[in-house]
Amino acid sequence: MPTPPADPHLPAVHLRPHRNWINDPNGLVFHDGHYHVFFQYNPYAPQHANVHWGHFRSPDLITWEELPVALAPTPGGDDADGCFSGNAISVDGRMLAFYSAHRTDRWWQPVTTAQSYDGGHTWTKRPELLIPQPPADTTMYRDPYVWQHDGRWRMLVGSALADGRGAALLYESDDLEHWTYRGPFHTSAQGDAADPAGWECPQYASFGDRGVLIVSDWTPQGGPSRVTVHTGHEEHGRFTATAPPVRLDHGPDFYAPALLKAPEADRWLLWGWSWEARDGSWAHEAGWAGTLTLPRELTLADDGTVGQRPARELLALRGERVLHRTGHVTKSEPAELGQVSRTFDLTAALTPDTSGTSGLRLITSADGAEHLDITLDPAAGRLTVDRNRASLDPRARPGTYAVSCPAVNVPGTPVELRVVVDRSIAEIYLASGQVLTIRFYPVGDGPWRLQAHTTGAGDTGFTVEAWDLRPSGTHPSPLFARQEQHT
Repeated sequence: MPTPPADPHLPAVHLRPHRNWINDPNGLVFHDGHYHVFFQYNPYAPQHANVHWGHFRSPDLITWEELPVALAPTPGGDDADGCFSGNAISVDGRMLAFYSAHRTDRWWQPVTTAQSYDGGHTWTKRPELLIPQPPADTTMYRDPYVWQHDGRWRMLVGSALADGRGAALLYESDDLEHWTYRGPFHTSAQGDAADPAGWECPQYASFGDRGVLIVSDWTPQGGPSRVTVHTGHEEHGRFTATAPPVRLDHGPDFYAPALLKAPEADRWLLWGWSWEARDGSWAHEAGWAGTLTLPRELTLADDGTVGQRPARELLALRGERVLHRTGHVTKSEPAELGQVSRTFDLTAALTPDTSGTSGLRLITSADGAEHLDITLDPAAGRLTVDRNRASLDPRARPGTYAVSCPAVNVPGTPVELRVVVDRSIAEIYLASGQVLTIRFYPVGDGPWRLQAHTTGAGDTGFTVEAWDLRPSGTHPSPLFARQEQHT
């Protein structure tokens, strides 16, 4: 198979096949010494159609092997129009995948399964649907998530209720074969029967006697999509939230995250789908669309705050340190920090003058006209990311996005950031655990360089370090290479 041409926007360290369509991460599981990441995948084109389950595995979250397609639609079968989202478990020496069987002639996606006894190289589908019909009061039904609780198996299914509420429905089983419906595990607070909103891709993580429920909000009219996180506790099959839901990621390009329980106690990993923020014709020309985020560690603080940070293993991707600058900047002139590659990992501590804004600018064109801004705004108490001038190509989507950052209002207190940029995706992490994911598409011909700037009357202190990132070592297995020759 010929090597694909270089694409300056194709991520180098984020997980995705080298071509075609990818969306939701699915079936995340640790099995037989490997982390397995499945994902919705169209092996034929960069568009959402012909949904299969693609498959990567890794022993260390650094080196990834692309295995053959795990699940493919069966012509004329219950999943004839797509093997949609779900999850997987490791049990009795096998991987057991639960997924949504999609057909365009029904509005719901029944739950079914497939299993593998050879580490995910080959799969056998269940001959009949596991849960063929949804409860009577639902208007949307898909995306199973299975886990073990007190010796029994539980399953959440994403749903919309007839009264307009989003819901995660609960099933229980003793043997993974016979499932009993227990009712809603948790629902949204309000509903609108005229324009119902559903919950897709429900995910649940337990931290001792506390729990974190993650849902992807879906509206049939194509309204804004977001991912919300609910914290609380579960009792007798019902989840009680102890705080209002909040956004899991504050960027515009993040959806449908999935959880993986790591082998270490109380360690949860999370991947999300980052879609394209450019015109579909551009993605079609490029031959690929979508990427998974970096693996993140999900944490739950004593005060109930849910946090995220890049998985600790990713430090091993750092190569040469290309920046190490400490100093101050005033509004009279920005501070030039130096050049970075198109794929880098940056840490920054900014001590802003609270009389104005301050931040970092990633300049990607020789004349400075193309740039991405990350700005601390003390007056608004937030961090903003502005991509309005991040691409000179008008087919790229503009916008400014914000996340609350109370620390910016405390004089003399540094605001700590970690920013991972990978060609066309940036993940911005605050030390508080909040994160903002954004896509951008630089086309300028200059070397990339960083500046620090401020508009305040005083000065802003900064300490900035940056490392080039080595490619993550993704490679196809021999079986996958043979399979590619026939697609």
